[in-house]
Amino acid sequence: MSQSVGKTALAYARVWHHVDASERVLGKLAERIALVLMGKHKPIYDKGVDCGDYVVVTNARNIKVSGRKDEQLVYRKHTMYPGGLKETPYKTMMDKKPNEIIYHAVSGMLPKNKLRDRRMARLKVFGGPNPGIYGNNILKRWEDGTLTDDYILKLGRKSKTPSPLPPSR
Repeated sequence: MSQSVGKTALAYARVWHHVDASERVLGKLAERIALVLMGKHKPIYDKGVDCGDYVVVTNARNIKVSGRKDEQLVYRKHTMYPGGLKETPYKTMMDKKPNEIIYHAVSGMLPKNKLRDRRMARLKVFGGPNPGIYGNNILKRWEDGTLTDDYILKLGRKSKTPSPLPPSR
């Protein structure tokens, strides 16, 4: 007898993911966050159903961009008044609002439809290492090979969780 989750409440349950943005490339990180917000990592994914998870990003100040984007990238917004175009360079934005850089990148990776605002509301971004009150909800962490081994070991020492497997003899 095969077991399937099907379209039950368990299949639609939302999980909180933690992402450490230190030394990560902005575009690749934003793409992965967008996939989780949409729910494409779940077997029940449907483009018209909002089945994605929550994502908490920390250390947004330490994110990297490739090439010369740190000198060339400009964020634009308009006040809707004549001559109201505001342009902010990447370096200024990184100093003042590093979380807005990730919000903007992820927003550009999501489909432009009615579910976009709901999905973006599930993204929480913090400039420093402390996720605040959301730290208690986190169930999954991303260590997918893009982080160095010594950094992962350092994280393991901080959490001080016992190993799930006993040492082999």
